[in-house]
Amino acid sequence: MAARGDKLIIGQRLKILRTTLGLTQAQMAAQLDVSASYITLIESDQRPASAKLLMRLAQVYDLNVAELAPDTDAQLAADFEAALKDPALEVEGVNRAEMEAVLQASPRIAAALVRLQGRLGDALMRNQAEENPLTDRNKVEALAQIARPVEQVRDWFYDSRNYIDALDRVAEGLAEENKIHRDASDVALNGLLAAHNVRVRRLPASVMGGSLRRYDPHRKELLLSELLDASSRRFQMAVLIARLNYEDLIDQVLAEAPFDGDSTRSLARVSLANYFAAALLMPYRPFLAACESERYDIELISHRFGTSFEQTAHRMTTLQRQEARGIPFFFVRVDRAGNVSKRFSAGRFPFSRFGGTCPLWNIHGAFETPGQIQTQLIRMPEGARYFSVARTVTRAGGSFSSPAPRLAVGLGCDVAFAPRLIYADAIDQARTEPTEIGLNCFLCERQNCASRAQAPINRNLAVNELERSVALFSFEAE
Repeated sequence: MAARGDKLIIGQRLKILRTTLGLTQAQMAAQLDVSASYITLIESDQRPASAKLLMRLAQVYDLNVAELAPDTDAQLAADFEAALKDPALEVEGVNRAEMEAVLQASPRIAAALVRLQGRLGDALMRNQAEENPLTDRNKVEALAQIARPVEQVRDWFYDSRNYIDALDRVAEGLAEENKIHRDASDVALNGLLAAHNVRVRRLPASVMGGSLRRYDPHRKELLLSELLDASSRRFQMAVLIARLNYEDLIDQVLAEAPFDGDSTRSLARVSLANYFAAALLMPYRPFLAACESERYDIELISHRFGTSFEQTAHRMTTLQRQEARGIPFFFVRVDRAGNVSKRFSAGRFPFSRFGGTCPLWNIHGAFETPGQIQTQLIRMPEGARYFSVARTVTRAGGSFSSPAPRLAVGLGCDVAFAPRLIYADAIDQARTEPTEIGLNCFLCERQNCASRAQAPINRNLAVNELERSVALFSFEAE
């Protein structure tokens, strides 16, 4: 982020906002109660914008303060930094200011370098498979092939700010037309499926085998396992409604997506059906109104809409309709080993593509207090601060002989939005020191971290045979 002290360089963003509103520099200056020459200097990046001006912009034009910050694409920034740290590129001594300058001036060139580094990694993996007789080349290539569709779909949702307007509005209209709400949602959903002559059957786990949901198009039956709770059953019914009623609409959305390969498009189709299901059970305007009135109390809102904690938290990340936006949340789900199985962001939070998440993040501590909400202020290496909420959830499908896996979900946002959350009431931001975290140990360059599990990939180890430090690994600074 381009900054001078506590002030920000927002020239290009301010100019785009002004021209979008159809204002001259003089008109905008008058509305903001500043001089026209000041607007000229800001737009030409000769003067920074103070926090006072940012707040004035937010008030006059009804914008989120975080939206005015001249951020680069956070995911691109994280990927670009990781690419530059690849030893194979032999790039040394690049500081954060240089990286941000490239991202601000030439984001497409930075993205091209990220893609190039990714292809280089694939090539190195294949070469190692060919040279090592103990490596199964087919498995290595299959692993790379399997991972690529997942990353492509995740990137596409990230670029869309996790909001798909066409599906969301249709789902909202369908919910309103059929009066889908918690008390009668099962009846309404059954009615929508009955219009296609589909019967819903709940079967014993022994009959369903390893499946929780199975649709038989020949018999027109949706088979649901008894292991699914009520919210999961409703969600699976809504998924089938999306596939039966709006397959063409989903295909239209996919036609505009830059996906290559059948597996990627199939995965995206599943993701969009799931998106529709969430939008049907939690229609946009009623859900946003509930979030704002109840200050994003996930547990209370999940009871109101008859959805699970995870479904509700995930839905909160999609409230980015242009004329009625909620808080731009990020969402992540991990297992006990730190493996990330879900990650979405409507805001600017960067996720690492490999290596899990920072062990100091409270999402990992949630496993120590199952079912209880954990809150935390966190700060990233570049200085960005976030407020995080985490809690464990249990996946469907558990029994005494085969317990369901316990996972942890995290929901967070920029600290600027924290006062709007009920969870932040007990935290005094002025007196609470944020927990310093990184993307993961491979990319984090903080010294003396007792939780470090790996040395950073672009730093030389500093081994002192006569000393045992707090951190497992010590390394040379820049």
